[in-house]
Amino acid sequence: MAKFALYGRLKAKPGKEAEVEAFLKQGAVMAQDEPQTISWYAIREDDGAFGIFDTFDDESGREAHLNGEIAKALMAKAGELLSEPPHISKIAILAEK
Repeated sequence: MAKFALYGRLKAKPGKEAEVEAFLKQGAVMAQDEPQTISWYAIREDDGAFGIFDTFDDESGREAHLNGEIAKALMAKAGELLSEPPHISKIAILAEK
């Protein structure tokens, strides 16, 4: 079971929701090239915000992801697409089904 995770909450600028969604779909493709990323999910919340949830077996995998190509691409587009900086939380997974 993966024990390490990240949750990133992204708030799109008004009118940029479709672009954020497209960016996140591309992120899923990019995550395929990260062998230490066990799972990677993009979600859309009711209030127009978006989220990324991904899991890792260890801290080194999580850090590799935080310093990888998806994170770089997100930060490069943040000012254009997001109304506020991304909020990234490091999470410990306690149980799973």
